[in-house]
Amino acid sequence: MGAAATMIALPIVVYGLYFMCRGSCDGTNGGYCVDRENYPDALSHLPDSLDALWNADAAICVFAWICFHVVLERFLPGDRVPGVELSNGERLIYPLNGHLAFWMSLLVVACAPAPDVSSSVLTFSGSLLDLSFLYDHYVHLATASLLLSFGLSAYLYYRSFAPGAMLAPHGNSGNAIYDFFIGRELNPRIGSFDLKYFFELRPGLIGWVAINLGCVAKQYAIRGHVTGAMLLVNLFQGLYVWDALFQERAILTTMDIINDGFGFMLAFGDICWVPFTYSLQARYLVENDGVQGPLALSLVCALNILGYCIFRGANGQKDAFRRDPSDPSVAHLETISTKRGRKLLVSGWWGMARKINYTGDWLMGLSWCLFTGFDSIIPYFYAIYFAILLVHRALRDDDQCSRKYGADWPKYKAKVPYVFIPGVL
Repeated sequence: MGAAATMIALPIVVYGLYFMCRGSCDGTNGGYCVDRENYPDALSHLPDSLDALWNADAAICVFAWICFHVVLERFLPGDRVPGVELSNGERLIYPLNGHLAFWMSLLVVACAPAPDVSSSVLTFSGSLLDLSFLYDHYVHLATASLLLSFGLSAYLYYRSFAPGAMLAPHGNSGNAIYDFFIGRELNPRIGSFDLKYFFELRPGLIGWVAINLGCVAKQYAIRGHVTGAMLLVNLFQGLYVWDALFQERAILTTMDIINDGFGFMLAFGDICWVPFTYSLQARYLVENDGVQGPLALSLVCALNILGYCIFRGANGQKDAFRRDPSDPSVAHLETISTKRGRKLLVSGWWGMARKINYTGDWLMGLSWCLFTGFDSIIPYFYAIYFAILLVHRALRDDDQCSRKYGADWPKYKAKVPYVFIPGVL
């Protein structure tokens, strides 16, 4: 029941965030996010027909974007590296060209026609890559992405019953709804094309950056300038995406790749949730000023930089240790041995807290929300949702590690007693 409710609720949240936090489109009345004063006005903007949610050009745009990234993944040069050893002893090969795909995508987006700033209303010029199109047809793009994620999930569930399919540890419960949601097959592939690995980092994550740039174009078209808050949100969220693609090899050792099946949870998250909820701050700033002034902007920037340093330092240390514990950068770190033959870090970043990387990740997300100011809580959805997500992931990981390491896990937790904040939590 929880899986079914989640699959119904998540699309509603995507649409709800759009209709509760949107601009006036013509730029004459200013943008709004729902509060006590304009709540009735927000309800008046709810869709009254399917035409308000569906647009063929937007669907073509989403399909073309996916195909474009398939071509990049298949043909761009890059190292081909083995993933972790699977339960059957196999190590799948993955192409590492996501970083180059990121820059190629930005190049394509940069070549889009410039918006016409002579009018306060931008119209679709005929180019599917017109940046203003990404803002003006935001909800249409979200609908197409939502339908794609459901279609992909159905395909993944169907093909998971093929003979020889390797199933995920938690994806074969026998409950069709739950298995559809969580994902039955661990590494679904078409030939050498790994579907889960592709969607994890490529079209949705880079699409988030493209949508943000569409918000920049729209703000410039309406105002004739781009605010500092909008620039910094784009900069820091772009850095976050760039980092993920630059450190692409590190994803091969994450829980998503080595443990979770590919079903609706990841498909919807990768294709629809990430680009259309993570871009909420940029959407809000199109017609709202957000934080202003050098001091306030500098303080929020400092928080983002602190979060990034924690996030990158911890993840980099973990990935280096997993790939080669004898590497000079991690060989000096203290560890405890387990009966499974694995060693667990109990010093360095990972001696401070068991999920110190989550703390850095959340601090970055909070800083993006702070750039929007304090006039509405809606742009803070990311920080609220992400805190819940990270706590849930930490609990899931603790449960899995408890079963995996047995009596050694309490010993590790005694060495590293804090989860998120050293000395506090």
